[in-house]
Amino acid sequence: MLSRLTRPQAVAVCALPVVALLATAAFAPLPFSVAQPGMTANVLGENRGTQVITVSGAAARKTSGQLRMVTIEATGPDATVTLGDVAGNWFRTDRAVMPRDAVYPSGNTVKEIQQHNQAQMRQSQDAATQAALKYLGLSAGKVKVTLTLADVGGPSAGLLFTLGIIDKLHGDGSGGDLTGGRTIAGTGTIDASGTVGAVGGVALKTQAARRDGATVFLLPQAECAEARAELPKGLRLVPVTTLKGAVNSLVALEKGKGPVPSC
Repeated sequence: MLSRLTRPQAVAVCALPVVALLATAAFAPLPFSVAQPGMTANVLGENRGTQVITVSGAAARKTSGQLRMVTIEATGPDATVTLGDVAGNWFRTDRAVMPRDAVYPSGNTVKEIQQHNQAQMRQSQDAATQAALKYLGLSAGKVKVTLTLADVGGPSAGLLFTLGIIDKLHGDGSGGDLTGGRTIAGTGTIDASGTVGAVGGVALKTQAARRDGATVFLLPQAECAEARAELPKGLRLVPVTTLKGAVNSLVALEKGKGPVPSC
C-alpha cells in the first residue's frame, strides 16, 4: 500500500531532478571562449631580448616613442568553459564571451590552430614588408627586413609592423619620428597594396593599449563603434583604411597641424 505525500513533500521530490539538471548544466562544457586584454609589444624595440625589426641593405634610424602592437588572450580550444564562467564574465568590461568557433575557426586541435596562426603571422609580416617598401619606393632586392615576434600569431599586427618599418627607414620624411615621441598602439591587418583590414577584439585591445601607456590607438575604420563602446579614458581613437592614411594621421599628430580623423 502506497502512502500519500504531503504537498511540501511532493514539491521537494519533484524539485530534486530540476536541481540536479541545473547543477549539471552549470558545470557542463559550452562552446565558448573567454577573452581578455593580452600582451603588447613595441615593434620599434625589443621583445624578449630580440629586436622586433631588423634591416639590412639600408641604414636604420634611431627612433623615439613606441609603436605597440596589441593582443587578446582567450581560453584555449580544449579548455572547459561552463555556464558559471559565461555568467561570471558576461557583464565584465575587461572580458568578452565569444563563440569558440569565432576565436578558433581554423582547426580542432591546439597544434592545428598554432600552425594556422603562425602561417597567418608569416603572411602578415611578408605583406607588411612589401607594403612598407612599396610606400617608400625601395626595392625588396636591395633592402631586407626581418620581423621577429615570439609567441604571437595571426595577422592583426600587420599595420603596426608596416608603420614600424617605415619609421625605422624613413621616419616622417623630414627627420622626425612617426610617433612624435608618443606611445602609439594599434591593430589592423594589411595587404601588400597598403589596404588596412578589420580584426577582432578591438574593445579588449584598447584596454591593453591604455594599460601599457598608449595615448593614441590606430584601428580599422569599420570597428569604430565597437572601440567607442568600451573606450578607456585618455586614449584617442584614430580610424584608418589605408597605410597612407595612417602615416598622414601620425605626421599630422606629430606636427600638430592637418586633419586627424576620429571615431
